[in-house]
Amino acid sequence: MNGGVNGVALAVFVFFFVLVTVMGFRAARWRKAENEHSLDEWGLGGRSFGTWITWFLLGGDLYTAYTFVAVPAAVYAAGASGFFAVPYTILVYPLIFTFLPRLWSVSHRHGYVTTSDFVRGRFGSKGLSLAVALTGILATMPYIALQLVGIQSVLDVMGVGGSESTHWFVKDLPLLIAFGVLAAYTYSSGLRAPALIAFVKDGLIYLVIAVAIVYIPLKLGGFHEIFAKAGDALAQKDPATGKPRGELASGPDAQWAYATLAFGSALALFMYPHSITATLSSKNRTVIRRNTTILPLYSLMLGFLALLGFMAIAAGIKVDNGQLAIPQLFENMFPDWFTGVAFAAIGIGALVPAAIMSIAAANLFTRNIYKDFLKPGATPEQETKVSKLVSLLVKVGALVFVLGMDKTVAINFQLLGGIWILQTFPALVGGLFTRWFHRWALLASWAVGMVYGTLAAYGVASPTQEHFGGSNAAIPGIKETGYIGVTAFVLNVLVTVVLTVVLRAVKAPDGVDETRPEDYTADAPAPAPRPAASAGAPGGDAGRPDDDRPEPVPAP
Repeated sequence: MNGGVNGVALAVFVFFFVLVTVMGFRAARWRKAENEHSLDEWGLGGRSFGTWITWFLLGGDLYTAYTFVAVPAAVYAAGASGFFAVPYTILVYPLIFTFLPRLWSVSHRHGYVTTSDFVRGRFGSKGLSLAVALTGILATMPYIALQLVGIQSVLDVMGVGGSESTHWFVKDLPLLIAFGVLAAYTYSSGLRAPALIAFVKDGLIYLVIAVAIVYIPLKLGGFHEIFAKAGDALAQKDPATGKPRGELASGPDAQWAYATLAFGSALALFMYPHSITATLSSKNRTVIRRNTTILPLYSLMLGFLALLGFMAIAAGIKVDNGQLAIPQLFENMFPDWFTGVAFAAIGIGALVPAAIMSIAAANLFTRNIYKDFLKPGATPEQETKVSKLVSLLVKVGALVFVLGMDKTVAINFQLLGGIWILQTFPALVGGLFTRWFHRWALLASWAVGMVYGTLAAYGVASPTQEHFGGSNAAIPGIKETGYIGVTAFVLNVLVTVVLTVVLRAVKAPDGVDETRPEDYTADAPAPAPRPAASAGAPGGDAGRPDDDRPEPVPAP
């Protein structure tokens, strides 16, 4: 860090932060609902978002501040292995094209707000629904914490908050203020706040990456020079391990780890509650299908973003915490005013997903713990009130996690979150296509996958940690190293199939399926036709394409 406070960058950062704060509170009046006291409105934006709002919301949801910081930081630290995020975001979109429209349809038809709602309705099992809900909340908490880590990394590089010797309250005051603002407008506006702010967030990120991918290479002598310097630096031996720091291109020994991490991450991404929350806010199936075809534009952005890791190496960036590498690169390379724009992109990139994640976790608690087990007769107003309060508690928990624990612990718990959430795949995606799996088999196999994945990750050591030092371990039977989540998932599926065969053979009681085959292809009703006299009038809507206006949602 250059020392001192970067006043110009800080001023630009504060301007954009104030702008999105105002937008967050104003979002409560945007698309104002007739009945605000329901989870459909507060937690899903009235299920009324069209193609472009959903695109920005999903982009803001999936491509977070931590993505902006962590993907290039992984490349900065280890080289080519950090690029696993690019193929996995390519793999995920054809995958979700097959099942997200089905999930939207059945959820729309029955009023499901969470994935656990669907699992309970499909398999008639509150136990299995509870397992999915608890897994979702558990996996989301460290993910929210890492958004706050992203904000903190920007504040550290700007020199805001003081040094490590400063009193903890003064040092963390800027982060506390950012957290308080986030909590307030999420409580007030629900999902409408991140949906509106996502336009600013994604616009800034695209602008910063477009400038960085051209401007920084020009200052560093071109990509040839960048790759040459990065290759030399990565080839140097790490004193802690005695091995090269990383690779410019992955070698044969890393292929299994790279492939399984990309594949497992692709399977897991849309198991996270926040991904589903953004999806269910769409107004029809067509919106979902369109988004699976245009969301890969973000993968192009992610590829450019990963290259910043090599640029940081070539620029001679030296930081003790790899998460600071890209913010420090921006401060060293850009004029102060544009550094502020870049830092605002990262900071706002944390606020949008953190808001959606807290809403998604709160919805899971309200619908699948509070209503299912604590107060079955809860009214929609009571559900909404509880969900708002829980969204605040979730953020407080994430804040305590960030302030009270080592940041590397938070990062590794997030990796563990990916292993955990992948174990809900058979119940959710399998249930969308078949009722053959037995509910008890799904619950038992979920437990097997969770225990195996957690214990395997616990046994992974790194130069700095004895436990939870990474997410790769030896794959039983093939003597290769791969992503623990995929191994646990394969074990999960095998146990599901074997136990289902046994349980069906002994005629174990099955739960009641409240869904019907036609529910999985149902769409929203077409809007009522406009009067003929106004159909062709100037300013009329005749022939207008999808315009993101809400359509009526039928009662469950």
